[in-house]
Amino acid sequence: MSATRQKAITAGKKAIQKTKKTVFWILKIILPISFLVSFLQFWGVIDYLSTLLTPFFILIGLPGEAAIVFISSIFLPLYAPIAIIATLNLPLREITLLALMCLISHNLLVETAVQRKTGTSAAFIVVLRITASFLAAFILNHLLPAEMDSKIAVTTTVSSVTTVADVLLNWAKMALTISIKIIVIITALMFIQSFLKEFNWIDKLKKPFAPVMKFMGLSPDVSLLWIIAQIAGLTYGSALILEEMEGKSLQQREVNLLNYHIALNHSLLEDTFLFVAIGVPILWLIIPRLILAMIVVWTARQIDALKKRLPQTKQP
Repeated sequence: MSATRQKAITAGKKAIQKTKKTVFWILKIILPISFLVSFLQFWGVIDYLSTLLTPFFILIGLPGEAAIVFISSIFLPLYAPIAIIATLNLPLREITLLALMCLISHNLLVETAVQRKTGTSAAFIVVLRITASFLAAFILNHLLPAEMDSKIAVTTTVSSVTTVADVLLNWAKMALTISIKIIVIITALMFIQSFLKEFNWIDKLKKPFAPVMKFMGLSPDVSLLWIIAQIAGLTYGSALILEEMEGKSLQQREVNLLNYHIALNHSLLEDTFLFVAIGVPILWLIIPRLILAMIVVWTARQIDALKKRLPQTKQP
């Protein structure tokens, strides 16, 4: 048996082992949370929270009714807020502000729970993403032109949920769909990662991305993880971060910095283009998130450097 074939077999076996473990812990997080959120939505809790946030939305140039879109994005994937946008008669300017907020804070419960598994503070991530959402919208509200003429195309089918049985049925359908998606994506990612490691291609991948990572304040060692988070999303990126940490390939501080960045700026392809597809300008969705993420990471690095320079307090 050739050395190349042997390496391929070894990589495949490792990938299968990692896939089983990773799929299990992701589903263990996602399914219970999605079950709870389904009932929160059914009981009207999400609508109630939206009402409480109405005054804050008026301050950032959005009507009070826009709060339901943002709150839905916190608890649910982006398809939910987009469906709600379809029921509101909002101009493109306001939809752009909402889209940016939703892209920063969507699916917050699930994604924060996943990032927490990698050792990063869940409380900090929640505060960071929600604060960044409002800050980004506040700043963008002063940068966007007063008039943004463009046709918004949103088509959606909203299913009627009137009984507990409807809630359970819809959740079961969602759970089956997301489980299949997770199994397929995690399997593919684990095979890619195992082959890159087995054939020593990860180091080769680091070199071209090293300048970009350093510019953003990140370690070149997280290049592959950053790319995956941008292509496949935060949940899958965090799954690989956890696997790398178990292999002692990454330090916790570098993991935290990466988590800060991808908490604000991830899934540049799929999530972003969901809003681009309905007419939202792409640059207003990408550039603010990228800049915010870089500011947060570099600020965290400067705080760390300052702490190291401060004299240590001696114990009596």
